[in-house]
Amino acid sequence: LGTGYMKQWSKEAETIRLSWPHISRKNKGKVMRNILFSGNVKVFDGILTCMLSIFMRTKSKEPYRFYIFTMDVSHLGEDYIPVSDKQISYLDKIAKTYNTQNEVIKIDVTDLYMDEFSGCPNEGAYCSPYTLLRLFADKIPQIPDKLLYLDADIMFNRPPELLYDIDVEEYEYAAARDHYGKFFLNHNYINAGVLLFNMEKVKRTGLFEKARNLIKTKKLIFADQDAVYRSTTSKKMLPQRYNDQKFLHKHTIVRHFSKRLFYLPYPHTANIKQWDVSAIHRIFKYDQFDDILFEYIYLKKNFERRFISED
Repeated sequence: LGTGYMKQWSKEAETIRLSWPHISRKNKGKVMRNILFSGNVKVFDGILTCMLSIFMRTKSKEPYRFYIFTMDVSHLGEDYIPVSDKQISYLDKIAKTYNTQNEVIKIDVTDLYMDEFSGCPNEGAYCSPYTLLRLFADKIPQIPDKLLYLDADIMFNRPPELLYDIDVEEYEYAAARDHYGKFFLNHNYINAGVLLFNMEKVKRTGLFEKARNLIKTKKLIFADQDAVYRSTTSKKMLPQRYNDQKFLHKHTIVRHFSKRLFYLPYPHTANIKQWDVSAIHRIFKYDQFDDILFEYIYLKKNFERRFISED
């Protein structure tokens, strides 16, 4: 091949490399998939099982960076204390057994919360004040341009890159419909438990700033979920398989173990989480996650032996 052709090919290759959504000069060609969780000390089991589902279902070799937003608002409840440093250290160690470049980063946003939301109408949110923390993602300098927010009560049934690699360049985020909200509120009402953010556009449109203003000024039934939905300028709607809150099919990518309605033996709601392994088998009859949950049981017991016994 001629020298001119090779120079042109190199120039085009560099253009493609720098325009690819996960790659920049800063990380020098290394693809990093970025995940955000938020919660208190009680979300450890959820984050552990969710992370394991990512590691054990992925077909990609790219590393993951997990951000965990947490805070201390123990004045609101005795369990409202931050994810502990021991929990973070253990999660980071587990992550690195799958890829040495994986990392888990704790970000304490207590000061941001107290400045923005302390005493606001939604502080007693339907779930907990920790559901509001994702709305600070635009205020954290190290948060990258592409970010997948996940509630802690989800499991990947299929490779996570099927979700993460969706193109959201023209949108603020991608999300699936809320199972019940699409019937009772609006056909395109989203479930905020799985949100694939284009943070550059989020900052440009002021999505989170608008959502925070709603949280501070108006009582909302579903707090942050309503605030994000009402503040949206552009969203990409995803099929239900990207966040299925009721069923588990072969094609389901994300199974979200949120509170759901059961009709038998009488109409009632139940909040069955994936770390309740007995209930997952007894009530849902699932065995698709057995490899993940067996690993979780071993790692959780190992954590308790190593760290809780020290306390």
